[in-house]
Amino acid sequence: MRDETPDVPALRRRSFLKYTGALGAAAAVSASLSACSSGPESTNDTGTGSGRDRTLTAVIGYGNDGSWDPTQTASAFCMAANNHIYEGLLDTDPISREPYAALATEVPKDPDSTSWKFALRAGATFHDGKPVTADDVVFVFQRILDPDTQTLATGFFASWLKEVRKIDAQNVELVLKFPFPDGLSRLTLAKIMPKHVFSRPGAWDEAIKGKAIGSGPYRQTAHHPKSNTTFEAFDGYNGPRKPAFRKMNWLTIVDAAPRVAKISGSSAGAQIADNIPYANIGQLESGGMTVAGGAGMNNLFLMFNTRHKPFDDVRVRQALHYAIDTEKMVEVALKGHGKPSSSFLDEANPSYRRAKTVYDHDPDKAKALLKEAGVKGLSIEILAVNVSWIVDCLPTVKASWDAIGVRTTLSPQETTAVFTKMDQKQDYQVVAAASNPNQFGLDADLIMHYNYGPENLWMQYTRWAADPVAKQLFKDMDRATREPDPAKKKAIVQDYIDVVAEQAVLYPVVHNELMTAWNPTRLSGIRAQPYPGINLLTAKWA
Repeated sequence: MRDETPDVPALRRRSFLKYTGALGAAAAVSASLSACSSGPESTNDTGTGSGRDRTLTAVIGYGNDGSWDPTQTASAFCMAANNHIYEGLLDTDPISREPYAALATEVPKDPDSTSWKFALRAGATFHDGKPVTADDVVFVFQRILDPDTQTLATGFFASWLKEVRKIDAQNVELVLKFPFPDGLSRLTLAKIMPKHVFSRPGAWDEAIKGKAIGSGPYRQTAHHPKSNTTFEAFDGYNGPRKPAFRKMNWLTIVDAAPRVAKISGSSAGAQIADNIPYANIGQLESGGMTVAGGAGMNNLFLMFNTRHKPFDDVRVRQALHYAIDTEKMVEVALKGHGKPSSSFLDEANPSYRRAKTVYDHDPDKAKALLKEAGVKGLSIEILAVNVSWIVDCLPTVKASWDAIGVRTTLSPQETTAVFTKMDQKQDYQVVAAASNPNQFGLDADLIMHYNYGPENLWMQYTRWAADPVAKQLFKDMDRATREPDPAKKKAIVQDYIDVVAEQAVLYPVVHNELMTAWNPTRLSGIRAQPYPGINLLTAKWA
């Protein structure tokens, strides 16, 4: 998955890319999953059989060869699969993101407390038959909170969670540094993994490569990087989201045309697919498929190198945003399935407020700002990731900038090539890429820390963290995290987002919908989600 890049302070980029799947590592996993090295299995198993024994076949538009380690991954395929394989103490509804009791027996009644006590579900077992215990919970949280481990999940927990204590074999206590109600929904990001499996030497590398053993409703039965991953209902599961499908086969098809073909026509080889191109919606609907979108944080953003003049001047950054004809971009490139950004957050976010600075298309203002900054004859090369919908949007950016006298060259490249240049501290001017932190959650504190922070990778790329405005921003972000009053917290967040909007160092141009298609005569209970992947925990055969 190339569309999201997590906030991992001080993490080496190469390790980070491996964790998120950007290096595309495809090595076979350990002997316990030796089938992975034997090539694709049942990639054409499309729901044959009858009743409960039918196989559900899904098509995922992202690679399955990213990290499967729940504490590290930002891979769309792997995160979606892990939500079916693993459980947190609490998990969240895929749409509302409301927490519900998963491995724990109940949601804490006092979310403002600095001590959350959880009893584990009686009889909960891992897929290898061993019981889930408090030792497994402590094991996972110790890894997450260990500053030397540098997991992705560390950034979601370390600021507010002090420690996790074992009370007895079936009970644990989470001790918070200060009241943090938003932490309840984040507990789904701490998937409980068996200590007896993943404490062994080399086990975390096996997890990265695809080894997955949890306590959730489905167990992984085979994993073939770059091809497919298969699942089977776990008969020992006694939790709240019962498996509705005896078997599942998830195919990874990154290219749009074969992905759409797999769910098209009377001989369709799958019942559901995500990442549907806008241009194919009508075709699929006319063939009887349901196609629905989820609007959220998915966005095209521009990121400026503030040490490359004239992009150190906020007026230049603002000018280039004002110049973009975002309405045309939504109409032509996104086929109406998006909105020009009016804040860093999308309009559906609970903390959304229209920013004080909104970059409506205003070429005259753009020209005036460039003139005020003393800039003329500017030439820009846009270094862009080659995500298909980003590539569709780039011509509008070029045409808009050319129209105000900025000579613009487009340079879409593989994501690894883009970030390698920045890792090597090569000079660049502007990067265009995609991001969607909604896969981790909805709370604005999480979303903003995903891209901003003094040691954040993105801030290292922008070379902006030492700026006085940035230093004050980071202080305001920390103050918002610690603010116990929800209304005051929301106001602080909205105010500092106004600063982010004004500075336009890393800022969204448009937010767009992600489309999911499924066969309504075969499946029911499907809900299109506003972030990559699928969730079938409330789905069933029609």
